[in-house]
Amino acid sequence: MSKSMPRHVLAVALIAACQSAFAGTPLRVELPAGSAAASGRLLVSLQPAAEAEKAAKDGKVTHVEISPFGRTQGALIGMDVPGLDAGKAFVVDTETMAYPSGLAELPAGDYYVQAVLDTARDNNYGGSSDDISSTPRKITLGKDGDLPLLMLDQREPPPGDYWDLPKGMPEAMRTQVLAAKPHVKLLDIVSPKLSAFWGRPIHMRGWVVLPPGYDAGKARYPIAYSTHGFGGNLRNSLYSAASASASMEKGDTPPMIWVFLDESSATGTHEFADSVNNGPWGAALTEELIPQVDRDYRTDGKPASRFVTGHSSGGWASLWLQVRYPKVFGGGWPTAPDPSDFHDFTGADLYAPNANVYHHADGSVNPLVRDHDKVIATFEQFAKLEEVTGPVGGQMASFEWVFSPRGSDGRPMPMFDRRTGAVDPKVVAYWRDHYDVAHRITTQWKTLKPDLDGKVHLIVGTADTFYLDGAARKLEAAMKSVGAKTDFRFVPNRTHGDLYAIGNDRRALSRVIAWEMYRVARPGTKLPADLPKVPVEAPAK
Repeated sequence: MSKSMPRHVLAVALIAACQSAFAGTPLRVELPAGSAAASGRLLVSLQPAAEAEKAAKDGKVTHVEISPFGRTQGALIGMDVPGLDAGKAFVVDTETMAYPSGLAELPAGDYYVQAVLDTARDNNYGGSSDDISSTPRKITLGKDGDLPLLMLDQREPPPGDYWDLPKGMPEAMRTQVLAAKPHVKLLDIVSPKLSAFWGRPIHMRGWVVLPPGYDAGKARYPIAYSTHGFGGNLRNSLYSAASASASMEKGDTPPMIWVFLDESSATGTHEFADSVNNGPWGAALTEELIPQVDRDYRTDGKPASRFVTGHSSGGWASLWLQVRYPKVFGGGWPTAPDPSDFHDFTGADLYAPNANVYHHADGSVNPLVRDHDKVIATFEQFAKLEEVTGPVGGQMASFEWVFSPRGSDGRPMPMFDRRTGAVDPKVVAYWRDHYDVAHRITTQWKTLKPDLDGKVHLIVGTADTFYLDGAARKLEAAMKSVGAKTDFRFVPNRTHGDLYAIGNDRRALSRVIAWEMYRVARPGTKLPADLPKVPVEAPAK
């Protein structure tokens, strides 16, 4: 095939090749007659029928999913669609962008197939109600015959008010959320710094949770800022806010003001880090939003009783904020943070010669997702599924939007080659100098020590689902190497999802963290007698 073949000719040739793999009609999608034209990222999922039926409720398959969390036996096909006109069938290119293979190479057998038109191009971050999908169809591959026409006629109703709760929500949770409504306030400010960067109004949003008795008194309170992990947003942060309110109402946690920040964006999680790609989120938070909250609410208004916490990507954000702005916060409680030492980027040493995120130096694959000792998915599977889903908003692309320098095309420079896994050392050097937390501490400790020493309280499970305990151990070693006071807790056998569980209470760690914060803000506070203890790994001999 000529290297100089025009792009439109190449596309036609590829679609023709796809059709030639089957004797019958190729796979097509169509918007119903009378619908408005639409564009976006077209995603077609094929899942083995037995697997789909086993996972379905009552055996009825309503959703076909190819996931980086172990459900990758079928295939995911993706392509950009500039426009679909109602009533006109569109032939799907099933070979060019697909993982682990195109349709033609799938093993023979029964599959369910479903098409989704991601009109907002946000399915890499969890999707939205803007998706238009087809009803799953059961097909057989390996036989001559027609492939189905998938009618894009399913659409979720648009979301209502934030307090308009999902119909399927458990009644106990619904009651808790609605009970919290008088104590939870929407936070929404337009940031001058971010608006100047983007050339349009950029909002910073979250939920402010007020303690019991706030409206009837004049007391001031410590304040804690918390942010969610990858995939979170303002809507589901409301549930965390309601939980915090309920906990204070019951007396399980001390009276504090909590702010649950939304760190989601079109590019993924922005991590509240100043970035040449996302803009000055850290400066906007510390110089605009926090002063505004101090003006609007009765906070103590001083760093000694202002705290930050978060889990996963929110864990990295809270760790970063504490280390980057040690004069602003009186303590950070990151839990299971994303990699804080790039010598262990979920198993890959980005600084090694000829570094590769897909394979170790000995050629063995680099796993990314595990269930204790069982590998669920590799780094390569995760990255390539993300690439098929779309170029923006996924976890790996999100890291690049935060950490990478800007390329000549105006987009973040890729840290690694999606085809081979090879790491770009020039990009990694930029990552190190700007965002490697361990590197910042070891090279700037003399300056950081007066305001940071003893303020990092990191908690992670030894069986973390994404191997994040590895980077945490390296960060602890780096801090100890400069003589820093450390509080790292490695919880035996805990994963990314159950780290907060102690005994029968799945949110017990939240209670522990709240009381630890309060004792810093109010020295001499006695901890509750029934406060659970975080089980920790025995120190190495």
